[in-house]
Amino acid sequence: MWRRHARLVAFVALVALTVLFFAGCAASLRTPPPVGSIGARGASAAAVPATPIPATPGDVPRLLEQAAALFAHRPDGAAVTQARELYLAAARTDDSRVEGLLGAVATGAWLIEHSTDRARRAELSTEGVQLAQWCRERAPQRIDCDYRLALALGQQARERPATAADALPRLTALLGKVVATAPELDEAGGHRVLALVLLRAPAWPIGPGDPEQGLAHAREAVRLFPGFPPNLLALAEALAATGASGGKDEALHTCAQADQLARQRLAAGDPDAGEWIDQAARAAAALR
Repeated sequence: MWRRHARLVAFVALVALTVLFFAGCAASLRTPPPVGSIGARGASAAAVPATPIPATPGDVPRLLEQAAALFAHRPDGAAVTQARELYLAAARTDDSRVEGLLGAVATGAWLIEHSTDRARRAELSTEGVQLAQWCRERAPQRIDCDYRLALALGQQARERPATAADALPRLTALLGKVVATAPELDEAGGHRVLALVLLRAPAWPIGPGDPEQGLAHAREAVRLFPGFPPNLLALAEALAATGASGGKDEALHTCAQADQLARQRLAAGDPDAGEWIDQAARAAAALR
Protein backbone atom coordinates (compact mmCIF):
# COMPACT_ATOMS: atom_id res chain seq x y z
CA MET A 1 0.00 0.00 0.00
CA TRP A 2 2.83 2.46 0.76
CA ARG A 3 3.92 2.42 -2.87
CA ARG A 4 0.71 4.07 -4.01
CA HIS A 5 1.76 7.40 -2.53
CA ALA A 6 4.77 7.66 -4.83
CA ARG A 7 2.21 8.27 -7.59
CA LEU A 8 1.18 11.54 -5.96
CA VAL A 9 4.67 12.65 -4.97
CA ALA A 10 5.93 11.99 -8.48
CA PHE A 11 3.60 14.70 -9.75
CA VAL A 12 3.84 17.34 -7.04
CA ALA A 13 7.18 17.06 -5.22
CA LEU A 14 9.60 18.46 -7.81
CA VAL A 15 8.35 22.01 -8.31
CA ALA A 16 10.06 25.33 -8.98
CA LEU A 17 13.50 23.78 -9.50
CA THR A 18 14.56 26.70 -11.67
CA VAL A 19 14.15 29.08 -8.75
CA LEU A 20 15.60 26.70 -6.24
CA PHE A 21 18.76 26.19 -8.27
CA PHE A 22 19.81 29.76 -7.59
CA ALA A 23 19.04 29.67 -3.87
CA GLY A 24 22.52 28.86 -2.58
CA CYS A 25 24.38 25.61 -2.08
CA ALA A 26 24.37 23.09 0.74
CA ALA A 27 24.94 19.35 0.77
CA SER A 28 21.79 17.38 0.00
CA LEU A 29 23.24 14.17 1.43
CA ARG A 30 24.99 13.81 4.77
CA THR A 31 25.83 10.80 6.90
CA PRO A 32 22.45 9.87 8.36
CA PRO A 33 21.95 9.44 12.10
CA PRO A 34 21.05 6.00 13.46
CA VAL A 35 17.65 4.77 12.34
CA GLY A 36 16.51 4.68 15.95
CA SER A 37 16.90 8.44 16.31
CA ILE A 38 15.16 9.46 13.08
CA GLY A 39 11.66 10.72 13.74
CA ALA A 40 12.11 10.51 17.50
CA ARG A 41 12.83 14.16 18.24
CA GLY A 42 9.43 15.79 17.82
CA ALA A 43 11.24 19.01 16.99
CA SER A 44 8.21 21.09 16.00
CA ALA A 45 4.88 21.82 17.63
CA ALA A 46 3.08 19.97 14.85
CA ALA A 47 5.12 16.83 15.38
CA VAL A 48 3.70 14.03 17.46
CA PRO A 49 6.32 13.17 20.13
CA ALA A 50 7.47 9.70 19.29
CA THR A 51 7.13 7.09 22.02
CA PRO A 52 9.11 3.99 21.03
CA ILE A 53 6.77 1.14 20.18
CA PRO A 54 8.07 -2.00 21.90
CA ALA A 55 8.48 -4.77 19.35
CA THR A 56 10.59 -7.76 18.38
CA PRO A 57 11.55 -8.87 14.86
CA GLY A 58 8.63 -11.27 14.97
CA ASP A 59 6.27 -8.31 15.35
CA VAL A 60 7.42 -6.62 12.13
CA PRO A 61 4.86 -8.23 9.77
CA ARG A 62 2.05 -7.14 12.09
CA LEU A 63 3.45 -3.60 12.31
CA LEU A 64 3.71 -3.36 8.53
CA GLU A 65 0.18 -4.63 8.05
CA GLN A 66 -1.25 -2.18 10.57
CA ALA A 67 0.70 0.69 9.03
CA ALA A 68 -0.55 -0.10 5.54
CA ALA A 69 -4.14 -0.23 6.79
CA LEU A 70 -3.77 3.19 8.44
CA PHE A 71 -2.11 4.73 5.37
CA ALA A 72 -5.08 3.59 3.30
CA HIS A 73 -7.21 6.03 5.35
CA ARG A 74 -5.57 9.09 3.76
CA PRO A 75 -6.46 11.94 3.56
CA ASP A 76 -6.85 11.44 7.33
CA GLY A 77 -3.62 13.07 8.49
CA ALA A 78 -3.78 11.56 11.98
CA ALA A 79 -4.01 8.07 10.48
CA VAL A 80 -1.04 8.73 8.20
CA THR A 81 0.98 10.03 11.15
CA GLN A 82 0.19 6.85 13.07
CA ALA A 83 1.14 4.78 10.05
CA ARG A 84 4.51 6.50 9.89
CA GLU A 85 5.18 5.72 13.54
CA LEU A 86 4.43 2.04 12.93
CA TYR A 87 6.67 1.96 9.86
CA LEU A 88 9.44 3.60 11.88
CA ALA A 89 8.97 1.01 14.62
CA ALA A 90 9.34 -1.76 12.05
CA ALA A 91 12.48 -0.13 10.64
CA ARG A 92 14.03 0.19 14.10
CA THR A 93 13.16 -3.36 15.12
CA ASP A 94 14.66 -5.39 12.28
CA ASP A 95 17.69 -3.97 10.51
CA SER A 96 17.64 -6.76 7.92
CA ARG A 97 14.47 -5.42 6.28
CA VAL A 98 13.64 -2.24 4.37
CA GLU A 99 9.83 -2.28 4.20
CA GLY A 100 9.56 -0.12 7.30
CA LEU A 101 12.05 2.39 5.90
CA LEU A 102 10.24 2.62 2.58
CA GLY A 103 6.89 2.97 4.28
CA ALA A 104 8.18 5.69 6.59
CA VAL A 105 9.55 7.64 3.63
CA ALA A 106 6.25 7.34 1.76
CA THR A 107 4.06 8.37 4.67
CA GLY A 108 6.41 11.22 5.53
CA ALA A 109 6.25 12.38 1.92
CA TRP A 110 2.46 12.45 2.06
CA LEU A 111 2.56 14.47 5.28
CA ILE A 112 4.91 17.00 3.68
CA GLU A 113 2.45 17.58 0.85
CA HIS A 114 -0.45 18.05 3.28
CA SER A 115 1.11 20.14 6.05
CA THR A 116 0.95 23.92 6.44
CA ASP A 117 3.77 23.90 9.02
CA ARG A 118 6.91 24.93 7.14
CA ALA A 119 9.29 23.79 9.90
CA ARG A 120 7.64 20.39 10.08
CA ARG A 121 7.78 19.97 6.31
CA ALA A 122 11.49 20.76 6.30
CA GLU A 123 12.08 18.33 9.17
CA LEU A 124 10.17 15.54 7.46
CA SER A 125 11.96 16.15 4.16
CA THR A 126 15.37 15.74 5.78
CA GLU A 127 14.22 12.62 7.61
CA GLY A 128 12.89 11.22 4.34
CA VAL A 129 16.31 11.54 2.74
CA GLN A 130 17.97 9.96 5.78
CA LEU A 131 15.58 7.00 5.80
CA ALA A 132 16.05 6.45 2.07
CA GLN A 133 19.82 6.51 2.58
CA TRP A 134 19.46 3.76 5.18
CA CYS A 135 17.31 1.81 2.73
CA ARG A 136 20.16 1.88 0.23
CA GLU A 137 22.63 0.97 2.97
CA ARG A 138 20.63 -2.06 4.05
CA ALA A 139 19.68 -3.21 0.56
CA PRO A 140 21.91 -1.63 -2.10
CA GLN A 141 20.39 -3.89 -4.74
CA ARG A 142 16.86 -2.56 -4.18
CA ILE A 143 15.98 -0.14 -6.98
CA ASP A 144 12.95 1.08 -5.03
CA CYS A 145 15.38 2.49 -2.44
CA ASP A 146 17.04 4.53 -5.22
CA TYR A 147 13.64 5.68 -6.46
CA ARG A 148 12.52 6.73 -3.00
CA LEU A 149 15.78 8.61 -2.44
CA ALA A 150 15.27 10.53 -5.69
CA LEU A 151 11.77 11.58 -4.62
CA ALA A 152 12.97 12.49 -1.13
CA LEU A 153 15.78 14.64 -2.55
CA GLY A 154 13.21 16.47 -4.66
CA GLN A 155 11.05 17.25 -1.66
CA GLN A 156 14.05 18.30 0.42
CA ALA A 157 15.19 20.61 -2.40
CA ARG A 158 11.86 22.37 -2.27
CA GLU A 159 11.64 22.59 1.53
CA ARG A 160 15.34 23.40 2.02
CA PRO A 161 16.22 25.39 -1.12
CA ALA A 162 19.94 25.61 -0.30
CA THR A 163 20.22 21.87 -1.03
CA ALA A 164 18.68 22.11 -4.52
CA ALA A 165 21.85 22.69 -6.56
CA ASP A 166 23.55 19.68 -4.98
CA ALA A 167 20.43 17.53 -5.17
CA LEU A 168 19.58 18.04 -8.83
CA PRO A 169 22.39 15.98 -10.43
CA ARG A 170 21.98 13.30 -7.77
CA LEU A 171 18.28 12.83 -8.32
CA THR A 172 18.57 12.86 -12.12
CA ALA A 173 21.25 10.16 -11.88
CA LEU A 174 19.05 8.08 -9.58
CA LEU A 175 16.06 8.45 -11.88
CA GLY A 176 18.22 7.51 -14.86
CA LYS A 177 19.14 4.31 -13.04
CA VAL A 178 15.47 3.59 -12.33
CA VAL A 179 14.53 4.16 -15.97
CA ALA A 180 17.32 1.87 -17.15
CA THR A 181 16.77 -1.00 -14.73
CA ALA A 182 13.13 -0.86 -13.61
CA PRO A 183 11.09 1.22 -16.08
CA GLU A 184 7.79 -0.21 -14.81
CA LEU A 185 8.42 0.58 -11.13
CA ASP A 186 5.57 2.61 -9.63
CA GLU A 187 3.71 2.57 -12.94
CA ALA A 188 6.62 4.11 -14.88
CA GLY A 189 7.50 6.43 -12.01
CA GLY A 190 11.09 6.85 -13.19
CA HIS A 191 10.00 8.15 -16.60
CA ARG A 192 7.21 10.25 -15.08
CA VAL A 193 9.34 12.02 -12.47
CA LEU A 194 12.32 12.43 -14.79
CA ALA A 195 9.99 14.07 -17.31
CA LEU A 196 8.93 16.62 -14.70
CA VAL A 197 12.51 17.31 -13.66
CA LEU A 198 13.60 17.91 -17.26
CA LEU A 199 10.59 20.15 -17.86
CA ARG A 200 11.09 22.28 -14.75
CA ALA A 201 14.86 22.39 -14.20
CA PRO A 202 17.07 25.13 -15.66
CA ALA A 203 18.66 24.24 -18.99
CA TRP A 204 22.35 23.60 -19.75
CA PRO A 205 24.87 24.90 -18.75
CA ILE A 206 23.14 25.65 -15.45
CA GLY A 207 21.09 22.49 -15.13
CA PRO A 208 19.71 19.44 -16.95
CA GLY A 209 16.47 21.04 -18.18
CA ASP A 210 15.39 19.72 -21.58
CA PRO A 211 11.68 19.97 -22.46
CA GLU A 212 11.99 17.76 -25.54
CA GLN A 213 13.57 14.96 -23.52
CA GLY A 214 10.96 15.58 -20.84
CA LEU A 215 8.26 15.05 -23.45
CA ALA A 216 9.92 11.82 -24.56
CA HIS A 217 9.95 10.46 -21.01
CA ALA A 218 6.36 11.53 -20.44
CA ARG A 219 5.26 9.75 -23.62
CA GLU A 220 7.11 6.62 -22.51
CA ALA A 221 5.38 6.69 -19.13
CA VAL A 222 2.01 6.85 -20.87
CA ARG A 223 3.01 4.09 -23.27
CA LEU A 224 3.89 1.82 -20.37
CA PHE A 225 0.88 2.70 -18.19
CA PRO A 226 -1.74 4.58 -20.23
CA GLY A 227 -4.41 4.17 -17.57
CA PHE A 228 -2.53 5.91 -14.79
CA PRO A 229 -3.69 9.54 -14.35
CA PRO A 230 -0.38 11.10 -13.16
CA ASN A 231 1.35 9.83 -16.31
CA LEU A 232 -1.22 11.65 -18.43
CA LEU A 233 -0.89 14.79 -16.33
CA ALA A 234 2.88 14.76 -16.82
CA LEU A 235 2.34 14.34 -20.56
CA ALA A 236 -0.08 17.27 -20.64
CA GLU A 237 2.50 19.47 -18.96
CA ALA A 238 5.17 18.34 -21.40
CA LEU A 239 2.96 19.00 -24.43
CA ALA A 240 2.23 22.50 -23.21
CA ALA A 241 5.88 23.21 -22.36
CA THR A 242 7.30 22.17 -25.72
CA GLY A 243 4.87 24.28 -27.71
CA ALA A 244 4.54 21.69 -30.45
CA SER A 245 1.96 22.24 -33.16
CA GLY A 246 -1.38 21.22 -31.72
CA GLY A 247 0.27 20.80 -28.33
CA LYS A 248 -2.29 22.87 -26.45
CA ASP A 249 -5.26 20.96 -27.85
CA GLU A 250 -3.53 17.63 -27.24
CA ALA A 251 -2.66 18.71 -23.71
CA LEU A 252 -6.29 19.64 -22.99
CA HIS A 253 -7.44 16.31 -24.35
CA THR A 254 -4.86 14.54 -22.18
CA CYS A 255 -6.08 16.43 -19.10
CA ALA A 256 -9.62 15.30 -19.89
CA GLN A 257 -8.44 11.70 -20.15
CA ALA A 258 -6.63 12.00 -16.81
CA ASP A 259 -9.77 13.40 -15.21
CA GLN A 260 -11.93 10.58 -16.55
CA LEU A 261 -9.52 7.90 -15.37
CA ALA A 262 -9.16 9.54 -11.95
CA ARG A 263 -12.95 9.60 -11.53
CA GLN A 264 -13.08 5.90 -12.32
CA ARG A 265 -10.45 5.26 -9.68
CA LEU A 266 -12.29 7.47 -7.20
CA ALA A 267 -15.39 5.34 -7.69
CA ALA A 268 -13.25 2.27 -7.06
CA GLY A 269 -12.00 3.71 -3.77
CA ASP A 270 -8.52 4.97 -4.69
CA PRO A 271 -7.56 7.38 -1.85
CA ASP A 272 -5.40 9.52 -4.16
CA ALA A 273 -7.91 9.92 -6.99
CA GLY A 274 -9.54 13.07 -5.62
CA GLU A 275 -6.25 14.92 -5.74
CA TRP A 276 -5.63 13.79 -9.30
CA ILE A 277 -9.04 15.17 -10.30
CA ASP A 278 -8.09 18.52 -8.76
CA GLN A 279 -4.73 18.49 -10.53
CA ALA A 280 -6.37 17.76 -13.88
CA ALA A 281 -8.79 20.65 -13.39
CA ARG A 282 -6.00 23.08 -12.51
CA ALA A 283 -3.88 21.93 -15.44
CA ALA A 284 -6.75 22.35 -17.88
CA ALA A 285 -7.60 25.79 -16.51
CA ALA A 286 -4.00 26.92 -16.96
CA LEU A 287 -4.10 25.84 -20.61
CA ARG A 288 -7.26 27.73 -21.51
